[in-house]
Amino acid sequence: MIEIGIFHNGASDLPTVTTPNGVVVNDGSLSEVHQSMQRVIINQVRQGILAEKLGYDYFFLTEHHFQPEGAEFSPNPLMVEMAIAAHTKRIRLGQCANIIVWHHPIRFAEQVATLDVLSGGRVECGIGRGYQPRENEVLGRPYGSTIQDQERNRSAYEEAYEIILKAWTQPSMSHHGENFSIPPSYTRWNHRQTIAYFNQAKVERRVEDVLKLGPPDMYSGGNPVLATTTTLREISVFPQPVQKPYPQLWEPLTSERSVRWAAQRGINGYFIVEPNSRLKKNIDIYYEEAEKHGWPDRLNRGRFKRGWDAERRRGVVTCRYIHITRPGREKESLERAARALELQWDYYGPFGFAAVLAEANEPFYDLNMKVTADLLRQKEVAIHGSKQEVIDKIMRIKETCGYEDFMFCAWFELGGFRGEEIEEQMYLFAEEVMPVLRRECGGSPPMPVSDVNLDVATPVA
Repeated sequence: MIEIGIFHNGASDLPTVTTPNGVVVNDGSLSEVHQSMQRVIINQVRQGILAEKLGYDYFFLTEHHFQPEGAEFSPNPLMVEMAIAAHTKRIRLGQCANIIVWHHPIRFAEQVATLDVLSGGRVECGIGRGYQPRENEVLGRPYGSTIQDQERNRSAYEEAYEIILKAWTQPSMSHHGENFSIPPSYTRWNHRQTIAYFNQAKVERRVEDVLKLGPPDMYSGGNPVLATTTTLREISVFPQPVQKPYPQLWEPLTSERSVRWAAQRGINGYFIVEPNSRLKKNIDIYYEEAEKHGWPDRLNRGRFKRGWDAERRRGVVTCRYIHITRPGREKESLERAARALELQWDYYGPFGFAAVLAEANEPFYDLNMKVTADLLRQKEVAIHGSKQEVIDKIMRIKETCGYEDFMFCAWFELGGFRGEEIEEQMYLFAEEVMPVLRRECGGSPPMPVSDVNLDVATPVA
């Protein structure tokens, strides 16, 4: 079987331009970039709704901030997907990924759970560590994250992950670690309603679990909630997700260490820029690690199929840039798509992403090399061409990597392309490529339909 999704990174729709030093950027003033990014957010909602109408199974957004250069923009995937959820019933709403070291983990847990409730249990929750200092140092600093120190960043990430799971699964929770003390040990809370609630026999926690009871504080004035030595021991986080014990977690993966960490915890892997041979190697590592640790899975369902298991929605997913050409328009279409790829990679390249374009049996490429559209197409990371070329190269991923079931995400959105042009690609793929992929892979599993009713009732006369 096969499942098919869309990956949306939020590139600017402004035209691309090559600067005198050979770097591709978007061609707009800061004022025009601000307007462009407003259109991008609207297009993300439009395209998420359209994706369901066209029969796609998943819609993934990223999280990125502060980018006038034009490559990517998606500051609030959960809020955008809340709008999509209100207009859809079936498509699964994923993030690749929320950078959890930029958020207070309790607030993040609440927001994801709220989306899960309002979407009827359709969240596929992506989590990541971040890699860009402009984002990490601005947003992550209050929560202990800095990309300048990889081990500190990883420690903050793993602690946030632990807190999020507690918030989603425990009726009342606490956490005391390096970066977070929840609740703080000094939080006074001598509230008679809290005491009365937890004195009820039916409640799962006792007063003594939730409060460290003490006498009044003779040195404090004010109301009795604060004029006390009674302090808070636990909090309850509301809402919790509809999906139990929690939504499936996903992580964008690159390093072997991250691949193994995700496999050990039942977190799905998401790969984007790796060529097929390196993707196969990473699938091997993930599957080997999962087997070694007894097939970790949030629902304890045991062994899952190699690569991807469509019934369980478990395993490793890949994504490719997709651009389908029309007969008679190939040259212009491919040239524009090439400029868009170079806009992306003139941004990504300096972060060292060229390294993972090397084949599995090659040493990593020079971190400072210029990544061209020709190289991305040669590596089949960018699949651009006729519908048959697109079909053949997607099927080659499945065969080369040894997927049993298959999940594939298409990245249609490109810098310099207007929303309606991206939507044309979505239509072309859905009408001309998707039916062939489903036939070749034995169909797709049914997606549950949300029964959440957001309609307003008519008042009784």
